[in-house]
Amino acid sequence: MEIKIDNYSKKFKSDYVLRNITYTFTGGRIYGLYGKNGSGKTMLMRAISGLIFPSEGCVKINGEELRKERDFPESLGLLLENPYFLTQYTGYQNLKLLASIKNKIGDEDIVHALERVGLEATDKRKVRKYSLGMKQRLGIAAAIMEKPDILLLDEPFNAIDEGGLQLIRDILADFKKVGKIVILACHDKEELESVSDEIIKMKNGKIEV
Repeated sequence: MEIKIDNYSKKFKSDYVLRNITYTFTGGRIYGLYGKNGSGKTMLMRAISGLIFPSEGCVKINGEELRKERDFPESLGLLLENPYFLTQYTGYQNLKLLASIKNKIGDEDIVHALERVGLEATDKRKVRKYSLGMKQRLGIAAAIMEKPDILLLDEPFNAIDEGGLQLIRDILADFKKVGKIVILACHDKEELESVSDEIIKMKNGKIEV
């Protein structure tokens, strides 16, 4: 598994949000994106996931260029900024609806994903009654339930208590063990360093070497 970013730049109007990014991500490693707000971490994740397209350069997933061969990575789990769910439904119902888009997994996979993040599939509470931490856990469950080859998590530790942190660390370790690419963005440098194989520091839309 490989993500190759080649001389990638993105600008909106006259402002660059990413500039001359060249980097290769390989399977079986956890990458930590570190930098202040506005440094380009989330934009880089958007670029990898095909949510934005380059002004210059390209992103290739296993040799296939996003936008040319495909619009989005074929196997991607994504938690980007604040997860949004249909608040009138339970957590399980929300994941069931999401899973129906690709129809790749069954009910057991959804239940397993919820259990992995410390939630219960049988919980009848609607998402509108979830705490911030529960919504964050549900967002991570949505990202991992299809066992994607690429896992992108933006601030996954937000509002998570210590017990939840350990569950997430275990999930990351398991993804790494089976050769997946994991990319995290986190403002907590200590937590990021504890789980990452490589730290990528970003500033003003660039990777600092």
